[in-house]
Amino acid sequence: MDIIVSQLFAGVSIGSVLLLAALGLSLTFGQMGVINMAHGEFIMAGAYTAFVVQWFLPPGISLPVALLLGFGVGGLLGLLLEVTLIRRMHQRPLDTLLVTFGVSLVLQQVARDIFGAPNVDVAAPGWLAGPLMIGPYAFPKARLFIIVLAIACVLALMLVLSRTSFGRRIRAVTQNRDLAEVSGLSAVRTDQLTFFIGSGIAGVAGVALTLLGSIGPTLGQNYIVDAFLVVVVGGLGRLKGAVAAALGLGIIQAFVELSLGASLAKVAVLLLIVAFLQFRPQGLVQVRTRSLA
Repeated sequence: MDIIVSQLFAGVSIGSVLLLAALGLSLTFGQMGVINMAHGEFIMAGAYTAFVVQWFLPPGISLPVALLLGFGVGGLLGLLLEVTLIRRMHQRPLDTLLVTFGVSLVLQQVARDIFGAPNVDVAAPGWLAGPLMIGPYAFPKARLFIIVLAIACVLALMLVLSRTSFGRRIRAVTQNRDLAEVSGLSAVRTDQLTFFIGSGIAGVAGVALTLLGSIGPTLGQNYIVDAFLVVVVGGLGRLKGAVAAALGLGIIQAFVELSLGASLAKVAVLLLIVAFLQFRPQGLVQVRTRSLA
């Protein structure tokens, strides 16, 4: 029973990290169809934001400030990318893949030039040190905080998409871009705001990852593939699907690691994803339309 509880918590923890990394992609890739390979570097930028903030503020208050600034830094980087490059490549997903991959390499080198190649550490606040005891079980406070943060980000994004005019504009532009434009909606401005929010969430994910270990210029590369897999398995542009996919993959990976180890567990999960997509290529949640095709 202890093993089941510990692995279940580990799976939820892994899933929450994957979800934070994939939430932004559910907007930029799922909603806009942009294959942004620089999304991982936006995560890295958020992590280095937390590293810089700790120079000026004590750990107790640096984390909340870093979360806000990380959102802003990631969002501004995404907005800059959309304005300068992505805007010119709508309906050309392969071009966005190549261009953003080049941008990711540039951002990695910029991080090396500014902060150096070796990994650096970010001090965690004292109120996240140690475990939280619940009965006979001990749960690390840092991982509990990441789980709560992931839930908060999901709820905030759901409210934005379902309860605000911005969310309605996103859905309109996604479903029929030309009709939205002739109806008076600014597709360009909607794309900019979508990219800002999606990239900002990536910056928040980077700040959260500083609680799990050291960070470096290649931090984002460790999560970009998994983030794309979460979005594809969940269903393009489907927030509920991304949540289910992240938690499901995290729990499966945690339990498979018991018998196969971490490296083989990743391979097993990837094979499982490939097999799943053969039978359900649209992902867990499919977009409902009235089309008869």
